[in-house]
Amino acid sequence: MPRLFIAVDLPEEASESLQALSFGIPGAKWIRPEQLHLTVRFIGDVDGGLFHDIRDILAGVEVGPFSLQLKGVGCFPPRGAPRVLWVGLEKSEELHRLRRKIDTRLLQAGLEPEGRKFSPHITLARLKNSPVQKIMNFLAGNNLFRLAPFQVEDFKLYSSTLTPKGAHHRVERIYPLG
Repeated sequence: MPRLFIAVDLPEEASESLQALSFGIPGAKWIRPEQLHLTVRFIGDVDGGLFHDIRDILAGVEVGPFSLQLKGVGCFPPRGAPRVLWVGLEKSEELHRLRRKIDTRLLQAGLEPEGRKFSPHITLARLKNSPVQKIMNFLAGNNLFRLAPFQVEDFKLYSSTLTPKGAHHRVERIYPLG
C-alpha cells in the first residue's frame, strides 16, 4: 500500500543553504538535503487502484510556473514542546492556487480534503527532547533568514516508505506546470 504525498522540490542551491543552517540543536534529527521538499498535499496510504487513479488525475492540474521564496524559521507546535523545526515561505497566491487545484482533482478521485490548514513550510528537523533554549537561540539567530526566489516548473507525486533510518521517498510521476 503506497504512502503518497505531493511536493515541490527545492533547487540544489536552496537545499545547500538549508543544510548550512542544520546544526546547533542537540536531539535534532536534521533532514538530509536530498529529502528537503515543500509538501503541497499529504495523501497517506492508498490501495493500488486508487494510486493509479491519483497518478492519472493529477495530470489535469493546470497552473503556470511561478516563483517561491524561502523566508523565516519557526517550529511546530506553536505552543508546548517544539517537535518540528521549519523554514517558511513568502506568501504565494500561486502556491495556494496549485494546492486548490490539486485538492479539486483529489476530490474527483474520491479523497477527502486534508483536515488541517495548509501551512507551507520546509521541515528542517524533527526534535526530540531538544533543549528549549537552544531552539529559541536558533530561531532568534535565523529569524531574518531569506533566500533568493526560485522558479517552480513542476510538482511531483511521491511515495514514501518508512524505515528505521528514516523515510525513503520515490518520485512516482512529475507534472510540469504550464
